[in-house]
Amino acid sequence: MRLGVLDVGSNTVHLLVVDAGQGARPMPAFSHKVELHLADHLDAKNRLTTECAGQLLDVVREALRIAEDKGVQELIAFATSAVRDAANGDELLAWIEAESKVSIGVLSGTEESRLTFLAARRWFGWSSGCLLLLDIGGGSLEIASGQNEDPLVAVSLPLGANRLTRDWLTKDPPKPDEVRQLRKHVRAEIAATASAVRSSGPPDHAVATSKTFRQLARIAGAAPSSEGPYVRRTLRHSDVRNLAERLARTTVAARAQLPGVSRLRAPQLVAGAIVADAAMDLFQVTELEICPWALREGVILRRMDSLAG
Repeated sequence: MRLGVLDVGSNTVHLLVVDAGQGARPMPAFSHKVELHLADHLDAKNRLTTECAGQLLDVVREALRIAEDKGVQELIAFATSAVRDAANGDELLAWIEAESKVSIGVLSGTEESRLTFLAARRWFGWSSGCLLLLDIGGGSLEIASGQNEDPLVAVSLPLGANRLTRDWLTKDPPKPDEVRQLRKHVRAEIAATASAVRSSGPPDHAVATSKTFRQLARIAGAAPSSEGPYVRRTLRHSDVRNLAERLARTTVAARAQLPGVSRLRAPQLVAGAIVADAAMDLFQVTELEICPWALREGVILRRMDSLAG
């Protein structure tokens, strides 16, 4: 079965086309991405602007055209924190459905965390034992932990790299006081969840998904994406701690020159590194393994599971 997944995220709108079957690994067939940075288009009333809505409609229509051209039999569309948190998010999606005939569901933070955990569990398997998952998105940080495919604990915190950059870091490079205050805020938010996450037991395997973690791992020496998904990529806390300090002293232009860092993602990298450092420290993780699968694959796997029987 050829499935299309349209992920309307805080940074990127991403269409992933896969060939999937029950009991089989989803095989990517095509990928199309557009950087919209929806979270940057909120007005003073926390509403997504009319201009932004028009751009999103154009992207959805283009994604639908591509999906039809690629022979997609079913298109699953969902939105995450940028639309979820917008005061007019439901209104916007209803308008887009009326104009494009594409229905976009809104995932809760907990659903996002659980689906991403499912993808990581399927990728690494049962031999990972108690799995701890960390995912830094544009609008939120997802944390999940447990022994099974459905995590015992699933948490979503408003600590996305784009959100924190917009709300806390105003200068380029950021002022030391801004960095210190952001670090204090992030650690307080994560620490409040630490006991709940630890209730699932100490992790046997700690893993991470998301562009932020992949970029940090690449800067720290991990293999580039061109070497494929089966190369083992890890990220040590000692490297993250050093990067969080070093990146805060650099300009956006300098960050964009680092391996694996795009110009559009470079502004968010300081906040992302601060979140990664805090999470690894507070959960006592010395090393993370980067997981190639994340939320989109989790959505696909859940859909295929629903067809069984």
